[in-house]
Amino acid sequence: METTNTTTIETAEVDNDQDERAAALAAFLECDIDDVSEASYGDNQYDAEGAEYLVLTDSEADERVAEYIKDLLWAFNPSFLAGETDIDEDVYTAIANNNKCESNNDAIMALVKSTCGIDSLVESAVSADGRGHFMSSYDGEENEQGEFFIYRTN
Repeated sequence: METTNTTTIETAEVDNDQDERAAALAAFLECDIDDVSEASYGDNQYDAEGAEYLVLTDSEADERVAEYIKDLLWAFNPSFLAGETDIDEDVYTAIANNNKCESNNDAIMALVKSTCGIDSLVESAVSADGRGHFMSSYDGEENEQGEFFIYRTN
């Protein structure tokens, strides 16, 4: 008699050859695991029910949100940056007003590193807005399913 090994993740069953992340997403969406497919365009990204999702562990989500924030310092509100770094808001407003957008990131990073530090700023940003605000471009939501955090990205 042949046996199969299965693992139950919340409501979705998955055999050992299938991805636990896909099973977590299927459970979250309450759909069949066969309706979830790994996306070809990025790590831990999945397509399901006509939408795209990012499925991460807690530590992966922390790492990704930190990288995302580091790359987008130029887009942060000058008053938030001023509050974190104790540098006058007018400095950040002047940097933003030069219309160089992404090119301003290095200058802002230098100011952050020389004052509060990037880890502190990341922690404050996540504390203020949550990881979903940064990770889910669709609705800004973070959803938890078992050991995974799910973000809709479109």
